[in-house]
Amino acid sequence: MVVLLVLDIHACIAKDPKNFHQLIVFLVHNFRVDNSLLQKRGALIIRRLCVLLNAERVYRELSTILEGEADLDFASIMVQALNLILLTSSELAELRDLLKQSLVNAAGKDLFLSLYASWRHSPMAIISLCLLAQTYQHASAVIQSLVEEDINVKFLVQLDKLIHLLETPIFAYLRLQLLEPGRYIWLLKALYGLLMLLPQQSVAFKILRTRLKTVPSYSFSGEQIKHTSSGNPYSHIIQHMPSGSQITEDGDIDCDIGNSQNGINFASRLQQFEQMQRLHHMHAKGHTQSHNSSLSLLKEVENTSIGHKQTPH
Repeated sequence: MVVLLVLDIHACIAKDPKNFHQLIVFLVHNFRVDNSLLQKRGALIIRRLCVLLNAERVYRELSTILEGEADLDFASIMVQALNLILLTSSELAELRDLLKQSLVNAAGKDLFLSLYASWRHSPMAIISLCLLAQTYQHASAVIQSLVEEDINVKFLVQLDKLIHLLETPIFAYLRLQLLEPGRYIWLLKALYGLLMLLPQQSVAFKILRTRLKTVPSYSFSGEQIKHTSSGNPYSHIIQHMPSGSQITEDGDIDCDIGNSQNGINFASRLQQFEQMQRLHHMHAKGHTQSHNSSLSLLKEVENTSIGHKQTPH
């Protein structure tokens, strides 16, 4: 209750643009220096601010700050927390609806690009954002770009959460799109890509595999999907599309692929994502080497100390 009252007071002061920026910077700073605050009260604080100060405004400001965050580990953790709040909180329903229009209107596109700038700190956050924005071809491209360093325990834990979230009402639109596999081929490819990254004995693997098994071989738009011998419905879909048409970014069939992308340069975005991940890999490698050096030095000191004790006087 005290936290909410304090937030209400800060929100009143932050209605001025200058004070608003200072409040968000102050909030990020406190999350950075006190990890327990982010874990225990982070969701409550962010959700309340979104109600008091407009969710889109808060998320845009947070994204701008985190895009240039020097502490890469913190940036990744913070983005993952913001992404989970975005995917689950009722207070952010309007923000989710706007993101779903990323490929069809300017406001949705602008918000998608604004969040993408900092969501690059986390592969799973980017994939979640793409599924929410229905940029399925880009989601598939991001998944295909992942390397060994990306697929670690933390990644798999986040992936497990996402698979469970895909079964919630928030992603009902996505599951209904699976009724038209010929139209949403990139969605299918992205989901199968995620399936291939999951350990086969995991609950998440079984959940996603069960869902994909329910995808009809017959598209309810009237198009028959022919399966290959491996059971995948991809290879023959393109052959049965109308002449001159292409599969657009969101998996729809259209003759003008440029318009459907709403002017978003996805190739450039993928390069930016990969560049950010390389920075994270270098940071993690440097941290590991530093840790190993410290252990080696400690072992040397211990051995020297033991040697002195054993030397007779």
